[in-house]
Amino acid sequence: MPLGVRRIQYVAMPLRVRNLRLGINESELALPERVARTLGVRSEDILHWRILRKSLDARDKDDLAFVYSVEVTVPEDVPRRLGAGAHAVGEAIVEPYVEPPFHMPEPGTEPLRHPPVIVGSGPAGLAAAYFLAQYGYRPLVLERGKPVRERIADIRRFDAGGPHDSESNYLFGEGGAGTFSDGKLTCRNSGPDVRRILELFAECKGKPSLVYEHRPHLGSNRLPAVVKAFRQRIERLGGTFRFQCRVEDLDILDGQVRGVCTSSGYIPAQVVVLAIGHSARDTYAMLLQRGLPMVPKPFQFGVRIEQPQENVNRFQYGAQPLELKLGAADYTVVVHGGVDLYSFCMCAGGYVIPSVSEAEHFCTNGMSYSRRDSPFANSGLVVTLEPAHFGSPHPLAGVELQRRYERRAWELGLRQYYCPIQWARDFLADRPSRGKVPSSYRRGVVLAEIAELLPPIILQALRRGLPILDRRWRGLFLREATLVGPEARGSSPVRILREDQTRMCPGFDGIYPIGEGAGYAGGIVSAAVDGLRTARAIIARYAPLEKR
Repeated sequence: MPLGVRRIQYVAMPLRVRNLRLGINESELALPERVARTLGVRSEDILHWRILRKSLDARDKDDLAFVYSVEVTVPEDVPRRLGAGAHAVGEAIVEPYVEPPFHMPEPGTEPLRHPPVIVGSGPAGLAAAYFLAQYGYRPLVLERGKPVRERIADIRRFDAGGPHDSESNYLFGEGGAGTFSDGKLTCRNSGPDVRRILELFAECKGKPSLVYEHRPHLGSNRLPAVVKAFRQRIERLGGTFRFQCRVEDLDILDGQVRGVCTSSGYIPAQVVVLAIGHSARDTYAMLLQRGLPMVPKPFQFGVRIEQPQENVNRFQYGAQPLELKLGAADYTVVVHGGVDLYSFCMCAGGYVIPSVSEAEHFCTNGMSYSRRDSPFANSGLVVTLEPAHFGSPHPLAGVELQRRYERRAWELGLRQYYCPIQWARDFLADRPSRGKVPSSYRRGVVLAEIAELLPPIILQALRRGLPILDRRWRGLFLREATLVGPEARGSSPVRILREDQTRMCPGFDGIYPIGEGAGYAGGIVSAAVDGLRTARAIIARYAPLEKR
């Protein structure tokens, strides 16, 4: 350095710039320049930037725009010039920003004689297994179904008219029900745990934008590869998987779990993580018999409405063919009243699928592929049923309620797993539908009276709510719309109790209920976060196996 020349060192300062708008025809590559103009600096003064959040503002059909929140790192003097605290710069909001760090605890000291056993390979089980494997606990994952590749083949055979496989279907198998549930990675919560889970999905053959999109969507065609990549990561870290291995009993002595009895034999364990999923009804019954405290919980019940995707596009986008740029439009609807009716798991450009785990029962769900290119849109229209509606205080009363209507749906489906269907306007007029009715359901449909598949409280909500929604949509909501059903597997009707701090089932040392099946989550991301947090509790208590 020449004599007398002083090197200027900048201290980097992070800021968050919210409410940055880009027109739908503008490139995201314009964001750094837009941020620089907002901050009144040169673009080369921006040391680092990343998108924190991206959403579509569709309130004005003539001025659609993406709205961004961006983290930006600039030299220390920039915030000083802008002033302290949050403040507006035009439409944007600039504020200091320090993201809460993701953390895991120091490993505990209690000896662990056997690998932790994780029952189920859905999002909760995979996340718990990943973090336990990462920190040296060599978890063993037991999955009653098959690896995802074999599972796909079984599902295709069923869709083509083949027999139902009670262990390999849309609900059971590698990845759990989430593998064929459309791949929505939305979550009501935020924070470092949610972000870490989204990063994991992005790293496991997802896409980088999952981390910041307001309503991230993978698609059921991408999810199998993501699930397989997740499993391979766990295996590389020392975890193992056993497929077609159904847990049939727990070995418990004096309130301490000692092992699990499975269809493949006995496995010793002092830590058992129950990530069983919301449809493992036989497992619920076994756990109740073993004395685990369980209570009925509210769950969603209703129908699935199927509409031409073109009608949804025109209502959401107007006359402009914006679906060519923005993709198939989706929606969220709610009708408030004595009992709220609301949309659930809306699948733009999607397919109605059978959410069937038990033989001789039928239930619907929806999915879509990443391109969302089916000519149909479908969505659940559901009511939250409270335990008071179950007809009994028994912990499994909600399960029996599901079974009652699913059994009737199977009978109306000619005992062939055909999907009961009715024109929505015929449903409202209380008249049978006639002729051929279109649907995306692959195995086949059969005309039926959908009212036979629903409890009275849901019938009332639908008869009141559907005309209101149609008026809001200026006649497009019910135009060529059909109803199929029932839709009864949106969440678990059971909660397995656990302690807040230890995350263990009270009175049962070493048993950790997690995820949707335990009644503590409501989607892929929230279930995975629940699995992460239970892994954190296990790590804080026990010493890793690799350090013995």
